[in-house]
Amino acid sequence: MKNLLLALTLLPISSLAFSQANDRGEVYEPVPALVTGVIDGAPPSDAIVLFDGSNLEAWNRTADDAPARWLIEDGAITVQSGVGTIKTRQAFGDIQLHVEFRPTDVIDGSGQGRGNSGVFLHSLYEVQVLDSWENDTYVNGQAGSIYKQQAPLVNVSRPPGQWQSFDIIFKAPVYSSAGELESPAYVTVLQNGVLVLNHFEILGATFTESPEYAARCGPYSQEQRIQDCSGKMPITLQDHGQIVSFRNIWVREL
Repeated sequence: MKNLLLALTLLPISSLAFSQANDRGEVYEPVPALVTGVIDGAPPSDAIVLFDGSNLEAWNRTADDAPARWLIEDGAITVQSGVGTIKTRQAFGDIQLHVEFRPTDVIDGSGQGRGNSGVFLHSLYEVQVLDSWENDTYVNGQAGSIYKQQAPLVNVSRPPGQWQSFDIIFKAPVYSSAGELESPAYVTVLQNGVLVLNHFEILGATFTESPEYAARCGPYSQEQRIQDCSGKMPITLQDHGQIVSFRNIWVREL
């Protein structure tokens, strides 16, 4: 797992504009930046830490931009039912995101009513969080899916009450200055170190009648489910009214 995450931290290197190769095919400039990889669970040296177990200063409540008020306890944050979904204060475009989550060990309900939450990329595209351990539901709504768009390749969910992880590579959609879609969003997801989504082309926003892309070149609007043409939007964690905890959340801008 450590080697896998270290490899993921090196992904941006391939996108650097290197100088022309010499006649032997060798390239010497620019030299890739030195980055310390994941060591004993600590984030890479160039990561932006969104939650380290101590405070929610990086987060606001989605509904009104008030400070986030989820419960902080034992280095984790837990959904406070009715408090509302939370979003990052900072907006992001292309990213590598790490987040650890834990559905409650108290099994109360079934299907979508068991350990339900979500990680929303660009506040629009949900990577589903669910207790999918021996819990039947529609497969494009189980843990690791892009909600109602794509089922995970495999189910690697652990029993309820155990910590799990998502490592997500997200390529943001690209819009023209007129708001026309030029390139869709793509996502790769590893759950508990196992590939569950492989460069999936996101069909559009989730929680619409049908997935679609829509842009407005102006301020982001959660209610209208649209994409800001700036190319950067917040990450959100969903309050679905069920007990789910999160910890060790960090992101790298690509």
